[in-house]
Amino acid sequence: MSAAVEPAPARTPLFEFHRRHGGHLVPFSGWELPLTYGSILGEYRAVRGATGIFDVSHMGILTVDGGHAGELLSRRTVANVTKLAPGQVRYTFFLEGTGRIVDDLLVSRIDAGGEVERRYVVVPNAARAVEIEEILRQHRAPDTDVRRWNGAVALLAVQGPGSRALLERRFGWTLDALGSYRAAFFPRTSGAGDPGGRLGPTFPQGLEQELFVSRTGYTGELGYELFVPGTAADELAESLVALGAVPCGLGARDTLRLEKGYLLSGQEFHRDRSPLEAGQDRFVEFDHPFVGRDALEKERAGGPAVRLVGIEVGEAGAIPRHGTPVLANGTQIALATSGGIAPALGHGVALAYLPRELAAPETAVELEIRGRRVAGHVARLPFLRRSPAP
Repeated sequence: MSAAVEPAPARTPLFEFHRRHGGHLVPFSGWELPLTYGSILGEYRAVRGATGIFDVSHMGILTVDGGHAGELLSRRTVANVTKLAPGQVRYTFFLEGTGRIVDDLLVSRIDAGGEVERRYVVVPNAARAVEIEEILRQHRAPDTDVRRWNGAVALLAVQGPGSRALLERRFGWTLDALGSYRAAFFPRTSGAGDPGGRLGPTFPQGLEQELFVSRTGYTGELGYELFVPGTAADELAESLVALGAVPCGLGARDTLRLEKGYLLSGQEFHRDRSPLEAGQDRFVEFDHPFVGRDALEKERAGGPAVRLVGIEVGEAGAIPRHGTPVLANGTQIALATSGGIAPALGHGVALAYLPRELAAPETAVELEIRGRRVAGHVARLPFLRRSPAP
């Protein structure tokens, strides 16, 4: 028998934009995306110091609408979604019955409130989008509709301390009132509608006249996510670049999120870790029933055996990577789940699950990098502690 042929990676609506700007395209979670446009460090600096733009259209773009939509999402995630106010965004986890993480995702409530029907935009990771969609479909009530809009809708992340001013200049918006982990619809053309944003339009139909904008981010900087019609994404991205936004790829995105200690699906969790082990206790709401709650209750009572920690490397030029062995007292105790250079600190950093008795800050460890043992220590997360602009 002939070997199975791997399907070709999917392309986002911004594929031609990437090619025009010299993106080095690589396969990632079933999609063809830019690793870099020339310099990972240059793109990193653009986001930390000004404004970068990322194509994140590979992320799942789902809607969950209907009378029992909130109950469905509350039952399937660790967030009590029924309590979300209109325009509120919640970072949460989708679990197996064992309490292990299937995926992390963002849930935004987009209806204006005061009505029986509830509407949500749900953004899981690319590798889990189809699975999450199917599970939600299987468990939905008859009055609840679940759909995925990848391709028809593109998703741009505009990140950096200059992102607000750049978007306000491009669209005439007023973004001061859009707080962290909030979302609203804004007019696509300057001078049309309310420049301060509103709720109520349906998704994605409302995107013909407006853009859906959230303020979350995966970089640790001030930033916004723009949900736009796929057919309009290229022109919109070019207009942002013309105003000074720098196209950025996966390499810069990974460096930025690592400095903040943010989880990466497939590395920090792969159906093998719980939110408590990952140090994400603050996102677990035990005030409602959800899949995996019993397992998490038991784990909370006894305390997780391991915890995700940050590790800083004590030797210049020694850069840990995913899979780097971590040792204590000469014995391997873990493998790094993520690793790399932290440009803001000037040395290597890593994430790893350590036994809880070794997880306290300043605990000495060693890392085996290129056949040598290098000194390191457990560090408080995030590595980069400054906050984004208000």
